[in-house]
Amino acid sequence: MASRGKSETGKLRQNMEEQLDRLMQQLQDLEECREDLDEEEYEETKKETLEQLGEFNDSLKKIMSGDMTLVDELSGMQLAIQAAISQAFKTPEVIRLFAKKQPGQLRSRLAEMDRDVMVGKLSRDVYTQQKMEILTALRKLGEKLTPEDETFLTENATATLSQFEKVTANQGEHKDDFTTKLILSQIFLLTSFCFLFSRVRRQNNGFS
Repeated sequence: MASRGKSETGKLRQNMEEQLDRLMQQLQDLEECREDLDEEEYEETKKETLEQLGEFNDSLKKIMSGDMTLVDELSGMQLAIQAAISQAFKTPEVIRLFAKKQPGQLRSRLAEMDRDVMVGKLSRDVYTQQKMEILTALRKLGEKLTPEDETFLTENATATLSQFEKVTANQGEHKDDFTTKLILSQIFLLTSFCFLFSRVRRQNNGFS
């Protein structure tokens, strides 16, 4: 039974990741084709994609509701989607790696960016934006940052990223509250069961 549940959770996660990949590819294709679109067409297409992400996020919340296994499995994906919807993160590939909880690949991307900006292949503005996204994602995934990285985050924080940090920090508190309530409810049920079992046992002994 346990292995079956694990298998079903794995299939569900894979399905959700495939849906997210499709939406991230839409965003990436849109950015690559931006010069070929007029501003109104670009904004309308982006708005539609973000609305699809919002619907996907709503579905994710329903799926995760009341199931701590799925909360643990899909929490990174939910944070990544919220980062995209709020436009705190604008880089589809970073959002994708964040959603899949792949800190190693995020760090590899950051190392490539460090090299590219040094040789002029990447503009300083793009570098700063994407580095902020990667460092924020790493911190949300529980990765330890260097003092230099923490300073970089502080010095380059934007209002959108700060709001994202604040909102998702509150969600972490809600998740802890949910976990506590779930544990307490299980303890209550177990205690009630033990009490009823003891009572029935005493009654049976009284009749014997």
